[in-house]
Amino acid sequence: MQITTANFGTYKQEDVIFLLKDLSNVKLEAATDTRERQIQAGRHYSETLPIEYQPPKEYVDLFWQTLHQYKQKVALCVGVVAEQIYAAKGKDTILVSLARAGTPAGILIKRYLAFRYGITLPHYSISIIRDRGIDENAINHILSEHPEGNIQFVDGWTGKGAISIELTNACKELQQKYGVMLDDTLAVIADPGYCTVLFGTREDFLIPSACLNSTVSGLISRTVLNEQYIDKEDFHGAKFYRELISEDVSNQFIDIIANEFPVITEEARQIARQRQVEEISAGFLGMTDVTKIQQEFFIENTHYIKPGVGETTRVLLRRVPWKILMRDVSSPFVQHILMLAKEKGVEVVEYPELNYLCCGIIKSVKEQSL
Repeated sequence: MQITTANFGTYKQEDVIFLLKDLSNVKLEAATDTRERQIQAGRHYSETLPIEYQPPKEYVDLFWQTLHQYKQKVALCVGVVAEQIYAAKGKDTILVSLARAGTPAGILIKRYLAFRYGITLPHYSISIIRDRGIDENAINHILSEHPEGNIQFVDGWTGKGAISIELTNACKELQQKYGVMLDDTLAVIADPGYCTVLFGTREDFLIPSACLNSTVSGLISRTVLNEQYIDKEDFHGAKFYRELISEDVSNQFIDIIANEFPVITEEARQIARQRQVEEISAGFLGMTDVTKIQQEFFIENTHYIKPGVGETTRVLLRRVPWKILMRDVSSPFVQHILMLAKEKGVEVVEYPELNYLCCGIIKSVKEQSL
């Protein structure tokens, strides 16, 4: 089994080890509209990759602006969730982030705990794919390397909860197959969908890393599970976009957030302590919005509905969007979405009764020929 390390991607090996098969030399990308038609005709999204969107200068400038504006807020949310992880699992914690949005979140949590408690936790990034499950080879490798460890799964944010549900199902399957008991609680920076009990905030706000694709995620593509290239004994795959190295801001993003840790530590500890005495539940409240939108707009499949700032951004970056619903167009957390929607000619509909800040709806393209 090929162990992919920091030579794969632009993060330092002490920050994260990728358990992914390198597919950099394989042609997996397809034009967005072609790929969308294939997905809606039944091909699984994980078998191909979207072409990496390269944003114009104005959009990149907006990324930097929001990063500096909200760096302390992001750092606080990281600190809150990191404190909760440490209180629950301590020094035996193994951070396992879900590639790719989870990777910078996992690195930040690792950095925070090193700063706050002087501990260096192992951190791996592995693949989980909706309707296909988690990379069992990666999990088994981690458990063999750290038999006494306690895995903590990490992601960036929640949408309507598909990955949380996938993770729970995967953990049940691992127990049945291998007798392995894993904690399926997903730690996230933001949980606007109320999908987990371990979060920094439940506010639907812009985590700046959601603005960009691989250039803020170590130049790693989203993960791939295509039997043509992935054998049963392989890890799931991904590509390293070396050609984008001049555009990469992954480590700058991490450093800018981490530099705020000294300012937020005390507040993070207080909030985390308060959480310990609160009754927190994961009611998947976002599904109320999704069901309402599905009925109101006659959408055949909830997979086409992507609520929350992070998920709406993804719709615009790598799918074929139909409409963007927006609770408040004046929110600073949606300005990049408005910019992308204008660039791509996508209708923005004001929708004040939304619980999330916004929601992206994927266009149905089934009626178009392949």
